[in-house]
Amino acid sequence: MTVKPHWLRVKAPQIQRVGSVKDILRDLNLNTVCEEASCPNIGECFNAGTATFLIMGPACTRACPYCDIDFDKTPKELDATEPLRLAEAVQRLNLNHVVITSVNRDDLPDGGASQFVACITETRKLSPETTIEVLIPDLCGNWNALEIILQAQPEVLNHNTETIARLYRKVRPQGEYLRSLELLKKTRELSSLTYTKSGIMVGLGETDAEVKQVMEDLRGVDCDILTIGQYLQPSQHHLGVKEFITPTQFNSWREFGEKLGFLQVVSSPLTRSSYHAGEVQKLMKLYPRY
Repeated sequence: MTVKPHWLRVKAPQIQRVGSVKDILRDLNLNTVCEEASCPNIGECFNAGTATFLIMGPACTRACPYCDIDFDKTPKELDATEPLRLAEAVQRLNLNHVVITSVNRDDLPDGGASQFVACITETRKLSPETTIEVLIPDLCGNWNALEIILQAQPEVLNHNTETIARLYRKVRPQGEYLRSLELLKKTRELSSLTYTKSGIMVGLGETDAEVKQVMEDLRGVDCDILTIGQYLQPSQHHLGVKEFITPTQFNSWREFGEKLGFLQVVSSPLTRSSYHAGEVQKLMKLYPRY
């Protein structure tokens, strides 16, 4: 087993604050990607009183070999109370910015778009000043479903590219690289006011040139925000880590991305899609859209 380098160590969370957030999540019977995907930043984010809510789960209809979320293709009804419970959690946690993501729900005709809309709507009722970021699956290329989500006007629409084109068949076998790019392109066309965001994992065998190509492709569809983080193997049953990327290399990609014109590039070993997502509010003030 490969030993993790020192730059991947994280501080132990302050149990009192982490426990407080978990108590609210358990009380309202909500899932977070922080827990379901074994995120290494759970201590820091829970300690700061933030969480990324995972709706329509906790099981996913796809079985990507890098992901720690459970796999279950059994069709399930949507829970009509989930948006109400999520909105209450946002209010009780007093969040300034909330991230709402989901498992893939390929069993649903709209991929779960209606549930995203319900969560946005209910959150705005209780917390009208809270900015909302949705981290969505590819919706199997259903652009009508994408338009439904965008009509609810989330401030940020995030869709992760996850990896380089060459590794898609291995890392994301039910996804398509060009489809993910098309989703971000369509978002810009359908909603010019929405900030678009994507993220990739590294350490799976990609080259520096291939990472830069993804970055150029994302700028080619006018993606605003990019996150780059180290892939960490959740268990022995998941894809193994090919390489631990150094902080220096992450800094190099950040500088390259800034030169390409991204409004924000968050690139570090522990970066995840929703890590420090609240900082997008600063970006919105620097680059307002009306």
